[in-house]
Amino acid sequence: MSEPRPSDRHDASQPDDTFEEIVGEETQRDPDLAVIEAGSRTLRTYAGSPQGEAVPARPTDPETDQALRAVEQELAGRWGETKLEPSVTRIAALMDVLGEPQRAYPSIHITGTNGKTSTARMIEALLNAFELRTGRYTSPHVQSITERISLDGSPIEAERFIETYEDIKPYVEMVDAQQPYRLSFFEVLTGMAYAAFADAPVDVAVVEVGMGGTWDATNVIDSTVAVVTPISLDHTDRLGTTPAEIAGEKSGVIKQGATVILAQQPVDAAQVMLKKAVEVDATVAREGMEFGVTSREVAVGGQLLTLRGLGGEYEDIFLPLYGAHQAHNAAVALSAVEAFFGIGAEQARSLDIDAIRKAFAAVISPGRLEVVRSSPTVVLDAAHNPAGARAAADGISEAFSFSRLIGVVGTSGDKDVRGLLEAFEPIFAEVVVTQNSTDRAMDADELAAIAVEVFGDDRVQVEPRLDDALEAAITLAEEDDEYAGAGVLVTGSVITVGEARLLLGRG
Repeated sequence: MSEPRPSDRHDASQPDDTFEEIVGEETQRDPDLAVIEAGSRTLRTYAGSPQGEAVPARPTDPETDQALRAVEQELAGRWGETKLEPSVTRIAALMDVLGEPQRAYPSIHITGTNGKTSTARMIEALLNAFELRTGRYTSPHVQSITERISLDGSPIEAERFIETYEDIKPYVEMVDAQQPYRLSFFEVLTGMAYAAFADAPVDVAVVEVGMGGTWDATNVIDSTVAVVTPISLDHTDRLGTTPAEIAGEKSGVIKQGATVILAQQPVDAAQVMLKKAVEVDATVAREGMEFGVTSREVAVGGQLLTLRGLGGEYEDIFLPLYGAHQAHNAAVALSAVEAFFGIGAEQARSLDIDAIRKAFAAVISPGRLEVVRSSPTVVLDAAHNPAGARAAADGISEAFSFSRLIGVVGTSGDKDVRGLLEAFEPIFAEVVVTQNSTDRAMDADELAAIAVEVFGDDRVQVEPRLDDALEAAITLAEEDDEYAGAGVLVTGSVITVGEARLLLGRG
């Protein structure tokens, strides 16, 4: 952790010099492709093993699978994630009877509107690179509920998930009996995560809020580092109708004396966050001021970055994720880990560049511009609001040279569907509207009516079943020779993406 800054090092055996050699070799062949080719080859040089299994399959043992289904059924019988009573009273009571497991380890708390899960995964990978044992809690899951609770980069095994639930179940029932409302689905899962992390035990927990901040169930931790990813309009019925109002709710994760890592924000949201930081004597590091993305280049399989952190500049970082938004997430994640180690405020040094490179090169983020099939190429992205859709549209336009792109869109009924469709309209030649299998899904015909207003009748096809929608989109992408190189983007909801992932054989 106390290695010299990259700019102070020069060793022909180091990967950064290998990168320069590759660039030099490739420049003689094609200057425009030099950095891209170097990125692909540098990935193989830098990368260690990818993060653990990101999306686990169902348990192969029938008894374990049956027991996991029983737990899932019991959890599903509680208030869902969208039905909330804004209070941390119940989760605080559960923590009390469990012996305050969330205080057994330091934590990094992540709020914001978009990019939370990807940022959490990057933070986790960086911490693992410095041999710290991590617990990560994120939501929602793409396919398996066990994804939400991870240890050292891998979702906890189904057996451990079941054991954790059974261990805390008597205490959950005790709290249920004492409160006006039973603990919700999300509150019980949060309790499970904090208990599992204490039991492991972990060196640090990386925790993503479920919704908001102040009254979110995760907000019973006293994190030394609070991360705020970009804020935009989402969940406006619960959090507020302006970025400033939403920021007011999310600022609740900023604790006394903490360090706040603040991604680029709308001006009014930033003002709210800064005011909160002053009130609790927190230190603020702002993207574009104290840290940021110095440069980035599209590369095969991702992008090459130079990041400016709190302790200096980190060059030749390969990130195997697409889109400018992921580069900004990387800058936020790096600065959060630096802040956790006390760099910037307490110490003027940088982290080991080789460890940073290996960590970023191994990052995966399922359902975030994830390629799951070729011929034609099918990409999944969990964008579910206009800001996320704009980031996905920019990312896919930059990273893929599709001659024609077909959209498959299935959304939840409580989202800004028109705004999402408008963000994708410039890049979709045609769109197949559909719906996922949950009660929250917007009816396909209702979605189609909005899509026709945005795209026009001749560019919209309706397929209520997701499997039919995928087949229709793939057929459209393949239908004419002149459209060789066409692709499909499945988007609109994490749930839609997760179900598509299963249908396409990735589960």
